[in-house]
Amino acid sequence: MSKIADAFANGKAFIPFITCGDPDLDTTKEIVKSMAANGADLIELGIPFSDPTAEGPVIQAANLRALTGGVTTDKIFEMVKDLRREVTIPMVFMTYANVVFSYDAEKFIKTCADIGIDGLILPDLPFEEKGEFDNICYEYGVDLISLIAPTSENRISMIAKEAQGFIYIVSSLGVTGVRNEIKTDIASMVRLIRENSSIPCAVGFGISTPEQAAKMAGISDGAIVGSAIIKLVAQYGKDAAAPIGEYVKSMKNAILATAN
Repeated sequence: MSKIADAFANGKAFIPFITCGDPDLDTTKEIVKSMAANGADLIELGIPFSDPTAEGPVIQAANLRALTGGVTTDKIFEMVKDLRREVTIPMVFMTYANVVFSYDAEKFIKTCADIGIDGLILPDLPFEEKGEFDNICYEYGVDLISLIAPTSENRISMIAKEAQGFIYIVSSLGVTGVRNEIKTDIASMVRLIRENSSIPCAVGFGISTPEQAAKMAGISDGAIVGSAIIKLVAQYGKDAAAPIGEYVKSMKNAILATAN
């Protein structure tokens, strides 16, 4: 049974994203604990990559800061192992196929299972090419999480049928970043997913305000936020854990209000 299901067991989920090692891994650790304590249901941990094609300028800058600071995949693994002594909610890695390949896919995914990572999101991995990771993920009990974008239309049902963990709905075309409004017809995408799968789906890309989070969670099973959190890291640096905790709490409260 996927542990990721726990994130959606108590109603709508709030899923924050953080780039590991920005500004350093000790701060990342404090931020993750603060997120978990303030209502995050699942946390996405970004493993920095030198060419993050899906990311907008905010998360690209975070990747650069982390890599310049000397963060490595092994150091992130150690950090997660440490975090797992206190943090019990599901955690997933979000990174690029190249990071997994260069580390050695089996070794990477086995380590994920060993340290308590519940899933893997690879935004640059086309659905048709997921086979090479799928089998290894299945073997070690790590969910390979599928993304469905507005361009997926005629493939949505196919992707949904094979999905694991949860489905990441990409709300807008282009790269990650804060948006004033989300114009995609998310409701019809969710409808199609639900006709083909019972797996929960959450919406990400462009969500930054409690109102947007509540709206997207109202349509789907949860809201995912990255860039707005990374902006707080850029603003507060090593003191970011407390303001991010407050932000997570406000987003989670807005989502809970939609459920009532």
